Amino acid sequence: MAKKIVIPEKYRIWIEVRRRYHLSDAQIQMARELGLNPHKLGKIVNEKQEPWKNPLPQFIEEIYFKRFHKSQPEVVQSLEEMIRAHQEKNAEKKARKSEIKDKSTSSETDSSSTEQAKL
Repeated sequence: MAKKIVIPEKYRIWIEVRRRYHLSDAQIQMARELGLNPHKLGKIVNEKQEPWKNPLPQFIEEIYFKRFHKSQPEVVQSLEEMIRAHQEKNAEKKARKSEIKDKSTSSETDSSSTEQAKL
């Protein structure tokens, strides 16, 4: 049975935004790098009632270009790839911590046994 991937809330919101507003992975990454609030994107999307507004994908690309002077991020990662990398990093961190803990407990037992041998 495959492991179920637990998606953190900060990524779950962006997955919902990507689905709701039909954005690409690059556009989501641009919006995240710009620091846009995913809860407030609905105000920007209102181009049908307010025709002077650009559609959301074009708006994100335009302000990204203004801020960073490039049309796209150099490396585009999907949210799923970011989640997977985050979970792998946490698993490695947990493994290192457990190794350190195991070493410290084994050295404590070794030192206590040598102390008893001296007595």
